Amino acid sequence: MNDFDWAAMADMLEREGETHSPYVRQAFEELAHLTPRRILDIGSGPGVAACRLAQTFPQAEVTAVDGSPELLERAGRRAHRLGVRLRTHVAEFPEGLADLGPADLIWSGQVVHHVGDQQDALDRLAGLLEPGGHLAIVEGGLPPHWLPRDLGFGRPGLQDRLAAAMAERFSRMRAELPGTVAVVEDWPGMLRAAGLTDVRSRTFLVDHPAPLADGPRQSVRQALERHRKTLTEDLDAEDLATLDRLLDPADPAGVDRRADLFLLTAKTVHFGRRGDSRTDSRTDSRTDS
Repeated sequence: MNDFDWAAMADMLEREGETHSPYVRQAFEELAHLTPRRILDIGSGPGVAACRLAQTFPQAEVTAVDGSPELLERAGRRAHRLGVRLRTHVAEFPEGLADLGPADLIWSGQVVHHVGDQQDALDRLAGLLEPGGHLAIVEGGLPPHWLPRDLGFGRPGLQDRLAAAMAERFSRMRAELPGTVAVVEDWPGMLRAAGLTDVRSRTFLVDHPAPLADGPRQSVRQALERHRKTLTEDLDAEDLATLDRLLDPADPAGVDRRADLFLLTAKTVHFGRRGDSRTDSRTDSRTDS
């Protein structure tokens, strides 16, 4: 998919998946009326969503698909701990999709934006669906917020500057991907262009108010550590010094001790269905007559 070292980010990915699980639960409630026999989680990472899929649809064969064997090993261990049935399959996205076989339900969380040709990736995902099958992708929403505007030190508004710097870094990442194709990121429109029907979008809130429990607090720390590492060239010296103080475990104003630390974000899930060929043929027949 690209040269990200996802295995090295395993702890952060798993913690983030657990912290963001409220939106996944809500999204799966939108699908709970389905009775899929085969489910694929494309770009599953350490398997947080895949295991929840296995819990939500215990009658289905659920397969976690990822390009990292190390992350899939974590997914397998997680499934064992939770007592759910989960298969794993190593495949690069999107090149390795053709070997997966068809599915009744496909979930893909924040994966498509990591490939150059996003429409082609959606076309391939849609092509894996059985007639009547459903695709749900997570793309967009609102960036996470963790900090008050004024921290009591440093220049106020650090959170906004972090979000702006990450947005600029994301644009650079997109521009540098192999085979990048510029496209209006109208995700519902792109799903329709991939041949899907009944397309709709819903945005789900993730709200962990202050004071944070240990798990979400650790997730915020890991996210800020990544920001400090990746945004060294994008932030000024004062903001970098503020991040260093936030990440100092001995500082009472750091993220490990702050009582006002929170986590608020929103994730948008886009749903679509592959038309049932029998229904489509009846519709075509009526149209022709």
